[in-house]
Amino acid sequence: MTRIGIIGAGGRMGRAIAAAIGDVDASVAGGIDRPGTDPQALGGVALLADAAALAGASDVMVDFSSPSALQAHLDAAIANGTPIVIGTTGLAAEHHAAIDAAAKSVAVLQAFNTSLGVNLLAHLVREAAARLGSDWDIEIVEMHHRHKVDAPSGTGILLGEAAAAGRQVALADVSVRGRDGITGERPEGAIGFAVLRGGSVAGDHEVIFAGEGERIELGHRAESRAIFARGAVKAALWLAGKPAGRYSMNDVLGL
Repeated sequence: MTRIGIIGAGGRMGRAIAAAIGDVDASVAGGIDRPGTDPQALGGVALLADAAALAGASDVMVDFSSPSALQAHLDAAIANGTPIVIGTTGLAAEHHAAIDAAAKSVAVLQAFNTSLGVNLLAHLVREAAARLGSDWDIEIVEMHHRHKVDAPSGTGILLGEAAAAGRQVALADVSVRGRDGITGERPEGAIGFAVLRGGSVAGDHEVIFAGEGERIELGHRAESRAIFARGAVKAALWLAGKPAGRYSMNDVLGL
């Protein structure tokens, strides 16, 4: 039985992952969270001393915590040879560089979104972008709950990267964000982002391909965090025992 360690066990996703592990042939190895976390907040998951202790007790770890803690978690994974699934959002270039470095020593799967449906959506977006010309305008609209602090969402960026990859361009070169005031004519080939925040929305994403006289809309609505938890557990089970390298949800889905 695969032992899965949960980083960020007291958070909303951590608790959802613990529940999802109970539905498969796996066990919770334990969890860690911020110093001072009330063990009662972990919903029965054993609170271990630190990331090193969790890595030693686990066959694979799942990290839904914060970017600032990522390096310590990667170091623990490397030291113990423990594969790690990273679902933390808000990562910057230096975090991805750290993941690349860690992947030389241990199996690392990083995902902006662990929902199986969202990753299939990204695949469809890439295929559509590859077949439609730059005269088709691409807009990405995402909405999340009021507590989400990063924008655009990691999933919004995932979909933007998929569209850019389909067009064989770098997203940084064509991304348009934060429109306000007199913006001028929309540049051809641009990939625009619109961000909405409010309520308790788990995650809504829509990719619009707008052409002359017609429009294609591809979207996904998350009705519960359980979908992300199930995907994360599926990824963890897939990653356990894999050789060192950087993996993605596409590998899990065979895309």
